Amino acid sequence: MPGHAKITISKNGPYLVSGDVPLAVQQIESNAAGESINWKEGKRWPAAAKYALCRCGESKTKPFCDGTHTKIGFNGKETAAHRPIMEEATILDGPMMELADAEELCAFGRFCDPHGQVWNQVEGVDKPAKRTQFVHQVGMCHSGRLMAIDKESGKVVEPELPVSIGVVEDPVVGCSGPLWVRGGITIEDSHGVAYEVRNRVTLCRCGRSENKPFCNGAHAADPKFHDGVGA
Repeated sequence: MPGHAKITISKNGPYLVSGDVPLAVQQIESNAAGESINWKEGKRWPAAAKYALCRCGESKTKPFCDGTHTKIGFNGKETAAHRPIMEEATILDGPMMELADAEELCAFGRFCDPHGQVWNQVEGVDKPAKRTQFVHQVGMCHSGRLMAIDKESGKVVEPELPVSIGVVEDPVVGCSGPLWVRGGITIEDSHGVAYEVRNRVTLCRCGRSENKPFCNGAHAADPKFHDGVGA
């Protein structure tokens, strides 16, 4: 991909994206029981070298910024810590693997719930089929709250994700979700300080998160956030 993929957070304003980063809707797919099981790509926007994405949740041209943040006096102060994720996470031990859980990053995707929940699954990962299921579900967590760690190598087992941004839609809950930042894009705060570069991150776009710039699931609380984009 040409250019260096980067998201710069403007003070009380939008996310400024540069580096020809692809942008598309990513919709949570569910089974008959309403459990989150997969991702489905929807609408794609034309490629652009630079663009600005709404952070206040009130733009009339979502997911893009239209300047509404200045009219409503949006307070987008970043409150999230800059510490490495492993300093924030709780570690659950299992045979062969561990589960790292940074709960404050939860974006309410619910991929952790099927098959008895990943927090219970980690105890049975010595069985190949259960290990495969565990790694898959943990890797589907778009916020990166959950991480599967191989105990022998000490490395986090990550899914392969393209450098891109997903505009999340959640039909089961009936709301629009965060921006899913994928593939190791640099995110720089409004003071020019970069956060830890990660494979999976979700950024708040409803304006309500108390862990800005990251999503904390506030979009799913009443009144639910809707962007009008759809799948």
